[in-house]
Amino acid sequence: MLDLISHSAGHVVAMKAGGVVTARELQRAIDAIEAAKRQHPLISLLVIIEDLRFMTLGALLKDVGYGLTQLGDLQRYHRAAVVTDQAWLKHVAHLEERLFKAVEIHTFASRDHAAAKAWAAELPTGAHESPEEDGYHGA
Repeated sequence: MLDLISHSAGHVVAMKAGGVVTARELQRAIDAIEAAKRQHPLISLLVIIEDLRFMTLGALLKDVGYGLTQLGDLQRYHRAAVVTDQAWLKHVAHLEERLFKAVEIHTFASRDHAAAKAWAAELPTGAHESPEEDGYHGA
């Protein structure tokens, strides 16, 4: 199961995964990421993972294929917050952070869900869509 969930920041694509993830579910997430990229110069991800067992072969192939297409577009990704208590997923996230240095990737325990949500919403100075959000309040 992979479901999109709401987030108050428009540049954040949030989702919740668990059990078995199918190619159709993964495609909905990819579509949401692409839609966010069309609307925002930088996007972030919030992924809440509870008891993930596996991805179907179709989902795994789609995930790898989409990931490869994004290698030249990593500058569009700001942060990825991974919320999980599954130790093996924390190791995967740390490996990805070392491989994809352009994207900040942090793991959070399930109890720290609110902190993960807030962290994913933060943008660097100068990246906000309105000057006021960057601290500019007129001359």
